[in-house]
Amino acid sequence: MRTETTEQKLLEGLACNDRKAIETIYKRHYNMVQALILSNSGYPDDARDIFQEAMIVLYQKVKSGSFELNCQLKTYLYSVSRRLWLKRLSQSQRTYAEVEDLQETVPVEDELERHAQHDLDFQVMEQSLNSLGEPCRSLLKAYYLEMKSMVEIAGDFGYTNADNAKNQKYKCLMRLKKIFSQYKK
Repeated sequence: MRTETTEQKLLEGLACNDRKAIETIYKRHYNMVQALILSNSGYPDDARDIFQEAMIVLYQKVKSGSFELNCQLKTYLYSVSRRLWLKRLSQSQRTYAEVEDLQETVPVEDELERHAQHDLDFQVMEQSLNSLGEPCRSLLKAYYLEMKSMVEIAGDFGYTNADNAKNQKYKCLMRLKKIFSQYKK
């Protein structure tokens, strides 16, 4: 019961972009996924990529609001990672040894289809970011990828205070949204 409560709190933290929750999930489950990838024709970079993709799938499910975890979090992440890795191996035509099945597996075919769509969206987003220009691109990366605070961003970008940095971030985000919608058509 305690594990369920802890895992539920981690999922709630993930949905809120809580850095500690995300770090905890990484610390608890990354090594398992890395072992899976390394023992099945993969490399450390592959393991990082697959785990990140699995985290994105989990994040999107949790943010949807209708996600119910019916197994342990490690089982869910293992299943998603395993399917993503098998898909990548089949796409790259690498030969691989059979992946040992865990007793507990979770069907995630729907997630894989949604994940493929999200891959396309990420490609469009990358194209949009490249079209955005500076300083907006750097500002948005600092906030969303490097997870810097508005105070840090204000200092790094020369804004007089965090509120001005926040206003500029909003303007940049609106420009990005407009560019994204144009590419999406």
